[in-house]
Amino acid sequence: MKKTKTKDSNQLNLFDVIKRLSAEAKEQTTQAGSFNVDARARALLSDALKTSPLSRELVAGRMSELTGMEITKSQLDSWTAESKENHRFPFVYAAAFCEASGNVEILRLASEMCGCYLLKGEDALLTELGRIEQTKEKLAKKEKLIRETLNQLGFKKERSQP
Repeated sequence: MKKTKTKDSNQLNLFDVIKRLSAEAKEQTTQAGSFNVDARARALLSDALKTSPLSRELVAGRMSELTGMEITKSQLDSWTAESKENHRFPFVYAAAFCEASGNVEILRLASEMCGCYLLKGEDALLTELGRIEQTKEKLAKKEKLIRETLNQLGFKKERSQP
């Protein structure tokens, strides 16, 4: 016996919740100066380096390998030091930094500032399954409407005989 899901009219759709939260976040972050995230970015980079299993030297070396450009421990230190206002982390190194440090929080910050969400691995796949399910529900409703319309117009579904 197949169980059918009943949809509670009070139950929120995950995608609607995300849209609403994104709109609220956008309202809060589009004010003058709200995208000046220098201190937050430095803190995220610093925390990523502190929690990385690799030393700063090894993270810099791995980033150098990945980018084909020399990146030094000194540069990492400058990008994370609050006192080095004129030394900002170049976003072109973000992917290499995430890969080398094993931390994606700098990408999460950039994503959320733009009203997006960063999903990894299983979460990304589960979200995609949710999208597929939502599409299937929409198609099933459309199919039902078309069949009802055809029936109302007097057209019967012809079945092929085996």
